[in-house]
Amino acid sequence: MASRLPGAVTTQPENDRAPNRDGTVRDGGERENESPPEQELAARVRGLSRAFGERRVLDGLDLDVAPGEFIALIGRSGSGKSTLLRALAGLDRSVTGELTVNGTVAVAFQEPRLVPWKRVLANVCLGLRVADARAAAGAALAEVGLTERADAWPLTLSGGEAQRASLARALVREPRLLLLDEPFSALDALTTITMHRLVVRLWAHHEPAVLLVTHDVDEALTLADRVLVLAGGRIGFSCRIEAPRPRDRNQPELTALRTRLLAELGVDTEGTK
Repeated sequence: MASRLPGAVTTQPENDRAPNRDGTVRDGGERENESPPEQELAARVRGLSRAFGERRVLDGLDLDVAPGEFIALIGRSGSGKSTLLRALAGLDRSVTGELTVNGTVAVAFQEPRLVPWKRVLANVCLGLRVADARAAAGAALAEVGLTERADAWPLTLSGGEAQRASLARALVREPRLLLLDEPFSALDALTTITMHRLVVRLWAHHEPAVLLVTHDVDEALTLADRVLVLAGGRIGFSCRIEAPRPRDRNQPELTALRTRLLAELGVDTEGTK
């Protein structure tokens, strides 16, 4: 899928400053001469804006998503995270600016959004256009450990099982860009850890670019190659994470990044560990 949206088109990033020595970037992201050509990117956004009445949620946002890159997007409630995700998914045609997505896009939402009157296998097959949709769906369910639940009704699934079915439905389409909109926020802590490991394994196997929207700084640090902070309608802060996976949240590098990210979100960490 490739789409260009109406409105003002920005051909250069708003800001061409180099990253800081700690690998962080403020207000704009990578410089144009450091970004891959547009056709090599999973997604490219320039000057993206979106207003709801008098409130401007996105305000000239720029973003490049490299092939196979895992990005986590964090920000305060109402900062526009899900609005950006919906624009990338082609679900919001009221945004203005330039947006190009190269290849198939798939989305997994906070709620699994399984069709209740279709069994799990049929949900994964839904809208799938391949020669043998049932075989492809069955293989996807096997990848997420749900083979034995293929004939189950969605309402009989646990929260973790439902999210695994949602992931299978997304990944069976072999997307070049996978969008995850807080898919683990309603799960208990142990199930979330299991889902984190599953997502990393599936990402390593299928190699899509991933944009994860989350409120959880530790989740972002656990999963992502790059963490972006959305503030004021733009990417206000960006940092890369070089720590190998699986990650220990108590690694000094991650501890320092956690403190920095919380500060960018306006959270006072004084007196906490």
